[in-house]
Amino acid sequence: MHVLGEAPVIEDENGRLTESAACVEYIAQVYGNGRYFVKPGEKGYSDFLYWSHHANGTLMPALMRLYSLKGAGVSEPTNPAVKRSAERVDAVLPAMGTQLSRSKYLAGNEFTAADIMSLVCITTIRQFAPMDLTSYPDVVKWMALCAGREGSERAMAKGDPDMDLAAPLGAKSPPQFAGIEKAKAKAIEERQWISRA
Repeated sequence: MHVLGEAPVIEDENGRLTESAACVEYIAQVYGNGRYFVKPGEKGYSDFLYWSHHANGTLMPALMRLYSLKGAGVSEPTNPAVKRSAERVDAVLPAMGTQLSRSKYLAGNEFTAADIMSLVCITTIRQFAPMDLTSYPDVVKWMALCAGREGSERAMAKGDPDMDLAAPLGAKSPPQFAGIEKAKAKAIEERQWISRA
């Protein structure tokens, strides 16, 4: 773990680093000679820059807000916070779908770090807060394309060996991580115990 208790964390002879975007960039630049990064002036640079930052700046916050509300037991569609969060997600996913209807990957026809960052957001979060993507066939096709890459399969085997890699790739909502329900039940039990004390 990082000193701030954050993950992901990478460590090599140069030290320890956290923040997912920093980790992806570090690995790509140090170990991949800049592979998966589009350079200024190259075709697709503006799309690469936008979608790389969109992952943690727009996509993940939108998905996490909705997940956090649902996890806190606030899930009524009429609740103002849930409604705003759902509207944000409903704006983000069509934008991705539109981009992916025009190109194979987010920054064009080549796989880039923008795809890595965005894929993790959608596939991982869907297992915390199941979400149906039937309305976004281009996003579903892109997820399968990215996840089917040999490098993606190797990375997941190293980073999440116990994860069902196929579960979050379909259009239908995947099952929720098994540990989530156990953690919720334990939290409820602890709250009940505290209220009785």
